[in-house]
Amino acid sequence: MTYLKEQSAVFRGFLSFKRYEIAIYLSMVILYGVLFILGRLPLEFYFYGILLTGFLFLVFLIVQFIQYNKRYKILKYIETQPLTVLNELAPSIDPSEQYLIEEINHLMDEIEKFHYSQQEKNTEQMDYFTLWLHQIKTPIAAMSLLMQQNNENTDLTKKVRQELIRIENYTHMALNYLKLEQAEKELDLDEVELDRVIKKALKKFSILFIYNQITLEYQSLEKKVLSDENWLLILIEQILSNSLKYTPKKGQIKIYMDPQQENHLIIEDTGIGIRSEDLPKIFEKGYSGWNGKVQEKSTGLGLFLSKKICRRLGHKLTIQSEVGKGTRVSIDLNHEIVEIF
Repeated sequence: MTYLKEQSAVFRGFLSFKRYEIAIYLSMVILYGVLFILGRLPLEFYFYGILLTGFLFLVFLIVQFIQYNKRYKILKYIETQPLTVLNELAPSIDPSEQYLIEEINHLMDEIEKFHYSQQEKNTEQMDYFTLWLHQIKTPIAAMSLLMQQNNENTDLTKKVRQELIRIENYTHMALNYLKLEQAEKELDLDEVELDRVIKKALKKFSILFIYNQITLEYQSLEKKVLSDENWLLILIEQILSNSLKYTPKKGQIKIYMDPQQENHLIIEDTGIGIRSEDLPKIFEKGYSGWNGKVQEKSTGLGLFLSKKICRRLGHKLTIQSEVGKGTRVSIDLNHEIVEIF
């Protein structure tokens, strides 16, 4: 809304607010006019009276409009700065309005106390879940070590190892989600060797590649990018985890740099793909779409976290997919303004 339109709307609102005073004044003007005519009194006195009272009434309306406009400008910010606005408002001569302002102040104090208590409660819950997740990593690591020492290569052993990797991945996902919610965590931006990060992620999921007979097409990229190595690793792990989850046995995953766009890392698979109607919503928290029905273990958090990590790192994440053919994930590693949240 432009300034002139806004002021016009305020003026119309003021006239509506003062309609009774204006109606009373005009009624008095008409009434005195009728009395002067019926009493055959000199009309010049009537006109002088109209001019004098009209001038005084106009001055009264101007003063009232200035106060009304000032109050309106202050109240515009009540949604974003309620306590400041209420403190800046001049005391009203209307007892009912003053009572209402005092009640709003009281309610705002109560809301602030409630928010504070909720913040303390949320902090305690975050601390508890963080501690719990760190503690559960110990038995997971112990089970992983025991499975590595077990030389049996039965189908049951393979399945247990795969499920153990998934449990570990879900645990790390929960930990990473909690870390992302902590806005004070700073990034350690530096030149990162992309091959080192990718190889770490591939090593973590090597068992899933082998057991599911998924072919990997990857050659050293010999590329350095400006990023946070830890968060970039988490991002690539998450994308790989999704590809492995939705790529059937004897499928293929490719990792390469886009030849047509500089610093664009591509992770491409021959998985079940994503429906076109699901694509606009895949980055929403908890949304799993059609894939969620196919894979009952889908949490709907993976791509949400991936997008959030990219925003924090200053990278961009785009996904192209076709049902039955696979998915192509592109990570734009060009560094932009980092979003702090």
